[in-house]
Amino acid sequence: MNTMAYSMRTTLLIIGVIGLLLNAPVTAAADEFSIGIIGASLKTPNDDSALRQAISDTDDENLAFVVVNGIKSAQEACSDSLFLDRKKLFDTAKNGLIVSLAGTDWTECKNAAGKSSSVERLSRLRELFFADDFSFGASKIPLTRQSAAAKFRSYAENAHWELGPVLFATINLPSDNNHYLSAGGRNSEFEDRSVANVHWLQRIVGYASSHKLDAVVLFSDHDPLALARSNKQRDGFAEIRDDIVRLAARFSGRILLVHSRVMPRTGTPAGISWQGNLGTLAVPSGWLRLKISPNSPALFSVISNESGETVRTPNKKTAALK
Repeated sequence: MNTMAYSMRTTLLIIGVIGLLLNAPVTAAADEFSIGIIGASLKTPNDDSALRQAISDTDDENLAFVVVNGIKSAQEACSDSLFLDRKKLFDTAKNGLIVSLAGTDWTECKNAAGKSSSVERLSRLRELFFADDFSFGASKIPLTRQSAAAKFRSYAENAHWELGPVLFATINLPSDNNHYLSAGGRNSEFEDRSVANVHWLQRIVGYASSHKLDAVVLFSDHDPLALARSNKQRDGFAEIRDDIVRLAARFSGRILLVHSRVMPRTGTPAGISWQGNLGTLAVPSGWLRLKISPNSPALFSVISNESGETVRTPNKKTAALK
């Protein structure tokens, strides 16, 4: 009888301790986390040393996950063998690694006859890199892909995942004018992907709103808010820019656009430029650390990997938006 009473008291004590732990206040430090973002590190043909170094550097850091922009340089072959080599490299990462497609991965690809093979190569990239619902790397991050929707079965490169009060997502916006082609006839790849991207943005922001999240972080190759410098061709980002601005106006949280459209070096560390609740962050070659602090008014801060210091976020506005 005494044994039974002792056992019951022990059980109740354990339950009580668990209850205290579950209801204990969470400290700001416990809420904070950092992610790694690898920019366009593939500049030289057949030399992925910079990319390998960036992955190695992020392996040594305490990061929730890593996002890498681009699989190959514009000068490298669009071959399956190169794609498979990069896929193996990504899987060696110690952190969970998510790939965000770049224009250099597919838009300029040509076949043996010199004809464009961009659409075929994009399909192959989707098969090789986005076939399942997990990230690369040792820490498998579960992903929700746009291809889960029957109408958008092809767009597996667009994925989202949630951590803390933030929804992270990738979207395929290649830097060469969003792959808008000025040739005659229907611009089918651009038009179909534009429809898919609008749906994806609405889904992402709608999810963040309904789940009362604080922010959306969107990774793309190009800065969709940057206005075209030339009036000689149609702006391939005009519609997506309008959609982002409109969705941001309805969203109570913040939307941060992370891209690799880096302006010429000015000697100033990378920082976030905000206009209202809409921010942009350009990632230079190499990598940077983005710190998320849910209990801080700033929420986001860019950390210099060399000094370990926080980069001051400028208050300057981005280019005027339509």
